[in-house]
Amino acid sequence: MSKKRVAVLISGRGSNMTALIEAAKAKDYPAEIVLVVSNVPDATGLTHAREAAIATAVIDHRSFRGDRAAFERALDDELRNFRIEIVCLAGFMRLLTAWFIGRWSGRILNIHPALLPEFKGLHTHRRALEAGVKQHGATVHFVVEATDAGPVISQQSVPVLQGDTEETLAARVLEIEHRIYPEALRLVAEGRAKLATPQPEIKNPRV
Repeated sequence: MSKKRVAVLISGRGSNMTALIEAAKAKDYPAEIVLVVSNVPDATGLTHAREAAIATAVIDHRSFRGDRAAFERALDDELRNFRIEIVCLAGFMRLLTAWFIGRWSGRILNIHPALLPEFKGLHTHRRALEAGVKQHGATVHFVVEATDAGPVISQQSVPVLQGDTEETLAARVLEIEHRIYPEALRLVAEGRAKLATPQPEIKNPRV
């Protein structure tokens, strides 16, 4: 079986990256994690990736002095040098431009700690508690230009319990994140989940 070559982009500890690495160890898993890239040089996830014998790269956005286009060109070059076929965002704390998303349209995934389309953006657990919802959860989706707006690949919920804090709710959501991200990557790698209308590629990045 020919496995899809996957890169995981991180900015911190990379717990979802670790879940993907563990899933990819199975012989029948249709993808292999061949590269981990971080925009933060001391991200702890890089150490975990190296311990798993996976190639790592650091592309520090700060060294580009605010030039997002140059940063994304460097990132794109690194991915193409490794012949990456699918990109998984796992706590990658950079907003990507239309140019980069167009280059990887239909091949870039993200995990969001909420039941999209609810609670797009940040502080999802706090906002869920403030809203008084009974169900919360996580979503894996294709990345499109609009933030947290891409088609859903996989989604799972957890109940919001009386007395929950941001921390307790986040811990339960994280458990299901670690389950649904490998499942979603499998669906995409096997061609069972596709972006119906890939975004057009922008030839010249302008930010």
